[in-house]
Amino acid sequence: MATLLKGAPVAKEIAALTAERAAKLAEEGITPTLALVRVGESDADVYYERAAMKRCEACGIAVRNYTFPDKVEEDELILRIRQLNVDDSVHGVLIFRPLPKHISDARVRASLDVRKDVDGITDASLGGIFTGTRVGFNPCTAESALSILRYYGVKLEGARAAVIGRSLVIGKPVSQLLMNENATVTVCHSKTKNLNEELRRADIIVTAVGKPGTVTVGAVRPGQVIVDVGIATDENGNMVGDVEFNDCAPFVGAITPVPGGVGAVTTAILAYHTVQAAIRARG
Repeated sequence: MATLLKGAPVAKEIAALTAERAAKLAEEGITPTLALVRVGESDADVYYERAAMKRCEACGIAVRNYTFPDKVEEDELILRIRQLNVDDSVHGVLIFRPLPKHISDARVRASLDVRKDVDGITDASLGGIFTGTRVGFNPCTAESALSILRYYGVKLEGARAAVIGRSLVIGKPVSQLLMNENATVTVCHSKTKNLNEELRRADIIVTAVGKPGTVTVGAVRPGQVIVDVGIATDENGNMVGDVEFNDCAPFVGAITPVPGGVGAVTTAILAYHTVQAAIRARG
C-alpha cells in the first residue's frame, strides 16, 4: 500500500510559522488582515471560505468577507477590489474564481494590486513564477503541491513529472514551479494522446482537472508519487479526487488522499502569504 502524503502535518508546520510571525506583528500593533471576495453561493467556494476563515483566525489573522450576488455588475465588483487596494488595513485579497460568465476574469485580475494578491492570480504574480523574480505570491494550491513534496522528502531534481491540467490556477504554475526545482515536466491535457503512457513514464504525477477517474490503475506503476489536487463529488455525495484511489494506492509509492491532502495545506499557505504581505507592507 502507498505511503499517504497527508496534508495535516505539512499545514501544521506552516501554520505554526505563520502564527509566530503574526504574533510579532501584533506586538507592533499590526493585525494581518485578509479580505475574501466571493460572488455567488457555490458550495465549493463556501466550503473553502469557511476553511480559510478558520485557518486564518487560528493564526491570528483577521478576515473580512465581501459577498456579492451572482448577477453583480462587473464594475461594482471591480470598484470594491480597488477600494481594498487602497485600504491600508487590508494586507491580502482573495477573489474566488471562476467568476460568473458575464464578468471578465482578466479585467478583475488586472484590477487587483499585486502587493495584495496573496493567491497569485494577477499577471504580474504569474509572470514572477516564469521569470524567477519575486513579484507577488505563488498561487496557493500550486505552492501547496510543492510544499507536500518537499515536506515528505520527494526528490524533485532530475525527476520526471507529469502534470494533468494546464489552467493558470494550478496546471501551468505548478509545472513551472516543478521546473524551477529542476524536474523534467510533461504537461498533459484533454488533447494529449496516450495519456496513460505519458503518466506511466513519470516519477511524479500532479493531477488537477477535477474529473474523477482521470488517473486509473492502468496509468500508474510502482514507486510513483501522486499529488491529487482534483476535487469533485461522486454519485454518493462523497468528496473525491481525480485518481481512482482504491485501485491505484496499492500500486504506487506514495499518494495524497482526498480529502485530507492538498486542501489543508492550501489554506495554511493562504494564511502565510497574508502575513508575509503584512510584513512587506510594514517595510
